[in-house]
Amino acid sequence: MLVQTLEIFLIAISAGVFGSILGLGGGIIIVPVLTLLFNVPMQTAVAASTVSIIATSTGAAVAFLQDRLTNTRVAIWLEMGTSTGALSGALIAGYLDQRFLYILFGLLLAYSGYNMFKSRKNELPEGVLPDRLSQKLQLQGSYTDRQLDRRIDYQVTGTVPGLIIMYFSGIAAGLLGIGAGIFKVPAMDQIMRIPFKASTATSNFMIGVTAASGAVVYFARGDVKPMITGPVVLGVLLGAILGAKLMVRLKSSTIRKLFIPIIIYTAFEMIYRGLK
Repeated sequence: MLVQTLEIFLIAISAGVFGSILGLGGGIIIVPVLTLLFNVPMQTAVAASTVSIIATSTGAAVAFLQDRLTNTRVAIWLEMGTSTGALSGALIAGYLDQRFLYILFGLLLAYSGYNMFKSRKNELPEGVLPDRLSQKLQLQGSYTDRQLDRRIDYQVTGTVPGLIIMYFSGIAAGLLGIGAGIFKVPAMDQIMRIPFKASTATSNFMIGVTAASGAVVYFARGDVKPMITGPVVLGVLLGAILGAKLMVRLKSSTIRKLFIPIIIYTAFEMIYRGLK
């Protein structure tokens, strides 16, 4: 049992590192590892993953807020869409064909991955003109990029389309059991034209808020098992802190290249589930 706990802890560290760098949380690694390698029941694995996402968000948020990478105004604006979408998903869960949803959202992710691949060498968005709502909400931001050794000032556009995408990402997260971060980062990167580092940092901030509501349910149902969740949370928290320190030293183009295989894999996995 001690050896298994140590193995879970070490894997959770790597999940926390990648989760904080990419803005996805560690669930995309934690759930498959726990269920396939350690034969943990799915509900227990998802519960541990959900709690670990809070740890990822908490561990990375401090570093990202200090570096001003997190755009809290954008996060609050988009979280309205995600939360509303999650509520809608819960209400309509019994009326929709999940196979169709898997294929639909899988195709959307594949398209996002294709667009991200085309712009994989771009370090920063150029020629971004803020829309009227973005100016009114003061969604623009700035941060100091340590890799480029200069201050980055950026504008935000696509304010309403970004909110709409967040609404559907909330539905997908609630209905299909996937992390909404896989939709949030591409939406901020491609639709709202936010620099990729700021997108992943803001996603890290948001996923903790989203996961907190789900964690309450898992705690109430007794799905959170201390011997599984404990090493996962501790490992992910440590990994998130390390990942946050590493992320600020990476190029945005490098982080985008790390993100592309994840989004493509998730897209094809969803399409496969829908067809199966």
